[in-house]
Amino acid sequence: MTEKRPTTRRDLMKPAQLLGLALIAALFAGVVTLVSMGFFQNRFPGESVHALVVGLIVAGITFIVTIVVISLLLLMVQPEQITHPVDKPVLIARDQAVAAEKAKRADAAGPAGAGSTAAGTVGQTGSTAPAGGTDAAGRTPAPGADDDPQV
Repeated sequence: MTEKRPTTRRDLMKPAQLLGLALIAALFAGVVTLVSMGFFQNRFPGESVHALVVGLIVAGITFIVTIVVISLLLLMVQPEQITHPVDKPVLIARDQAVAAEKAKRADAAGPAGAGSTAAGTVGQTGSTAPAGGTDAAGRTPAPGADDDPQV
């Protein structure tokens, strides 16, 4: 049987794929430039040469920029993360931590008494302040931030 070897950066940066994608992008940019400058229309003789030169310059710049950008993006990827299967939601650990923090706050607050809601305590101004004085991110809300103006 074939033994699986780990994915390396060399496997990710195959020159044929990198150059092929850059060539396709450059050809597209060059053709769009030629069409927009009227290269395929019968105009003055000097205009078609000028459009061809500008099209080749745009195609060359697009080719180089595409190679550089794709190479830099590939450098940001860890090769072992590509073959690592992800079989759970990415933010599951954070969601579990938030749920545990909410449960801890609920246990610390005790049973809900009169004049309180699930979101917090209703004050005299009619605003709902989060239980414990802070929201889920740990920030204290500004006084009167939740007030609804009575018109």
